[in-house]
Amino acid sequence: MHYAADNVQYHIGIKNGEIGRYVILPGDPGRCEMIAKRFENPEKIAYNREFCTWNGTLEGERVSVVSTGIGGPSAAIALEECVNAGADTFIRIGTCGAMQEEILGGDVIIATGAVRMEGTSREYAPIEYPAVPDHQVTDALIRAAGEAGLRFHAGVVQSKDSFYSQHSPETKPVSAELLAKWDAWKRMGCLASEMESAALFITGAYRRVRVGACFLVMANQEREKAGLDNPVVHDTGTAVDLSVAAMRILIKNA
Repeated sequence: MHYAADNVQYHIGIKNGEIGRYVILPGDPGRCEMIAKRFENPEKIAYNREFCTWNGTLEGERVSVVSTGIGGPSAAIALEECVNAGADTFIRIGTCGAMQEEILGGDVIIATGAVRMEGTSREYAPIEYPAVPDHQVTDALIRAAGEAGLRFHAGVVQSKDSFYSQHSPETKPVSAELLAKWDAWKRMGCLASEMESAALFITGAYRRVRVGACFLVMANQEREKAGLDNPVVHDTGTAVDLSVAAMRILIKNA
């Protein structure tokens, strides 16, 4: 492992042992304080580039929030360095766009697997290796969602590298490939599109740590295409509360 001076992790800027075993991973650094306020005794301990870190406690256990930025490369960096510093259980919380017409903005998606349509995971494992979350973390998310009475869906998500190749694929030189694959994912029942979970699941499998993921559905472009009502929701509070409740379950069951 490579460290800067005094065993400070090179990108996230924390020392070994400065974070908890249990870590919530949002993308946006701006969400870290909001998530940490769900903990007891929240405290910001580091901020470097896109990586903002807060600590607190849940059920008497130290827990952390570390932002990852956008996409697989920075998410994998955050996960690797958190593991180096002592973490072993992660929940990714983010946003997504739904792909099946029955899913509405404001719903929650819990990932049971991810399509590896991104580049980061290919530098860890051959493409034949599946990107799947840890079953204990996934079970905790499903249980917490059920107990909260949330409208949620559990299934496979698609992970990509290019936001605009999803939303305007017809403008890209490889439009035929993008459109054909999007249609294939839909026909296979893929629930939503996002940008980090495949990289996190593969990196977590390599590092032998537990990783799960849940997402707020912001909108559904397939409903819009079909002329159906398409509510747009930006408040991630429901998904944040779900991730915290699932962490409580995991800590209690440890």
